[in-house]
Amino acid sequence: MRKRISLLAAAGLVAVGLAATPANAADPVFTLTSPSEIGLFPHPGQEGKPQKSTVDFRVENGTVDEFRRPSTYTVDLGPLKGVADVALTEGQSSRCTLTATAVTCTNHWGISDGQDWVGALDLTAAKGSKPGAVVDLTMTGSAEGATFKSTTTKVRIGGPDLVMEKSKLKAKVTPGETQPLPIAFGNTGTEPAKGVALELKTTHGMDLVEEYDNCAYSQDDTEGRPWNTGWGTTVCTFENVVQPGEFYEISGPLTLKAAPHAFLESLIYSVHEAGDQPKTERKQVKPSTGKKLEFTKRAAKGAPRSADLDPWNNWHDFDFSAKNTADLVAAGTAAKGKAGETVKVDLGFRNDGPAWIAYFRSGEDVALADIVIPAGAKVTKVPERCRAAAADGGQREEQLGAPRYFCTTSHVIGEKQVFGFPFELKIEKVVADATGSVSVGQWSAEGTTPQAWDPNHANNKAAFVINGKQITPTPAPTTPGPTPTASTSPSATPGASATPSPSASTGNGKTPNGGLAETGAATGPVLIAGMALVAAGGAVFLAFRRRVTGRG
Repeated sequence: MRKRISLLAAAGLVAVGLAATPANAADPVFTLTSPSEIGLFPHPGQEGKPQKSTVDFRVENGTVDEFRRPSTYTVDLGPLKGVADVALTEGQSSRCTLTATAVTCTNHWGISDGQDWVGALDLTAAKGSKPGAVVDLTMTGSAEGATFKSTTTKVRIGGPDLVMEKSKLKAKVTPGETQPLPIAFGNTGTEPAKGVALELKTTHGMDLVEEYDNCAYSQDDTEGRPWNTGWGTTVCTFENVVQPGEFYEISGPLTLKAAPHAFLESLIYSVHEAGDQPKTERKQVKPSTGKKLEFTKRAAKGAPRSADLDPWNNWHDFDFSAKNTADLVAAGTAAKGKAGETVKVDLGFRNDGPAWIAYFRSGEDVALADIVIPAGAKVTKVPERCRAAAADGGQREEQLGAPRYFCTTSHVIGEKQVFGFPFELKIEKVVADATGSVSVGQWSAEGTTPQAWDPNHANNKAAFVINGKQITPTPAPTTPGPTPTASTSPSATPGASATPSPSASTGNGKTPNGGLAETGAATGPVLIAGMALVAAGGAVFLAFRRRVTGRG
């Protein structure tokens, strides 16, 4: 079937019917989204129950931070009469009502920034419906003080059903190791698939070795920080028509290679009818090698099939675990100031690699910086992702002027990434050689403890000194790659001293110990951008609902 509701296809949700009620110029405009088309299995007649497919509806908010008014959503069921039967998905009765002519869903809590889920419907082919029949399923929205762009999903009886077979892969790897990626798929639907698209998504530490002219490759790089995107995407297209009951294997070699920075890696591989693959706004490159990836037909015996033809069967995922380490190095920092003056310092750490660390499954923060403020100084500005703590690490409500702060990363740290948390401190009293500290590791009741994958625990802690004569250097990078250095800026960098004025401070040059580079951040550390699981495409977070395990 044309199961645009498959996991990865959900990433390409589109708003097809864009009719909207005229809005006041100040009113926010929200866009409803749903699959562009969905195929239903023909009704089996007297031989059994029809198989259902699910349509998800969402609302996109890209105009306001949050819309705090109730909203109502309506689906007109009139066009589906005699073609498809509708039921509310499990758990929808509390927010949606179903009648013979319409479905109405109500959101009493408002619309948050980004994308909210509206509801879902289960569709089955109606008894007596004819294969090839196509009707429109349209949702509209309304709310006081807002305008909604409607969405339409075409509902079709019959269609192709591309099914991906699970590949046999090795879960535990070493950096630099290669292994073949076997791909096999078939069409278990009722109509031909007119062209096929193979999509391969790999995390930052897992590469595809070969390149083919009929494949497009995304750029897994953002401003020189390749971990910012986290995923590389390869889409290979084939003009072949795949008839119902036919099954194919990729004939050209496809090889996976663990990168030097590999650690916890993932692969998502899927097959779509050409044109149905999720769209991407990332830059893609098409090589010119003179080679094309091809597939060959194989016998139906032992071909990939699904007993219930569930709508998620055109994709699979797999996790790899590479034997590797990542050396987190706390950066020593020094500042100078007179009583009453304010100094600005970036406090944090860097990753000397060789591995990047990404916790896709759990989404938990990779590391925690434990910052102890030197005596005589009071924090007057706290960075994002930092919270105040009592001297013993206990909770503290007042965020300013705390003796200690805990600052977290996201669920990803790049292999050469620098984290600098920009603090502002007022020198209330000059204390010679006032010394605090910066520690990095994982959270514990005492503050931080070293990570098991960090090979050098001796450099997990460094001094933070105000009005001192010198600072104890932190170890220089122990792995190949550029050493972060600080640039002159209005904000003092770790390892650099500052000569402040009553309202600002000025950096004095390079960090003496390979400390943190100037991040340029005004409100938070240099953080990973777009690395939530949706970076892999729309509803891909569902693909990561399980813990990190290798599966064949």
